[in-house]
Amino acid sequence: MGNVDARRLPVVAHGAEFLVMGYLMRRNILAYKAPPNNEGYDIICIHPNPRCGTKQIRVQVKSRYQTDCDRAFPVKEKSFDAFDYLVVAFLNIGFFYKKGKPVVEGCREPEFYCFPNAWIREHHRVFESGWQKVHTKGLDLDEFRGTKGFELIAADLGIPYPSRETIVGGEEGDAAP
Repeated sequence: MGNVDARRLPVVAHGAEFLVMGYLMRRNILAYKAPPNNEGYDIICIHPNPRCGTKQIRVQVKSRYQTDCDRAFPVKEKSFDAFDYLVVAFLNIGFFYKKGKPVVEGCREPEFYCFPNAWIREHHRVFESGWQKVHTKGLDLDEFRGTKGFELIAADLGIPYPSRETIVGGEEGDAAP
């Protein structure tokens, strides 16, 4: 039947995908939401300039809402070929495992980590119970955290960081006269 202790917040989980899209678009990456229950990826990313190629990046989003979670997230091996990057959003909405502490005391800013597919494959574990997870606790994740992580997708798509020159000219890549 499933874990009766599992706490699901579908609105919060769905919101994680939109937060990730917002951060991608903040970096000038066009991001489109895949249909609900799409297999293997949640967001498609492309270059904002249609003259700069047709490459697309498929992004899977995983989220954990508990601030006191174990910093692990489920990923099925069969989905490896369906995404290029996996973004895990630690939403940090409160303490759900610390008994005796109010949930709201654990409220923190969200954290995002953008992992390339090869990194996920390397750190993926299958347990005897059948669970498939990636554990991040104790690993140095600095190169994948926040804007550094989103920068990996921008570089893969060949999107330069926005500058005065690209904005003033009206079209990306066009410098002001």
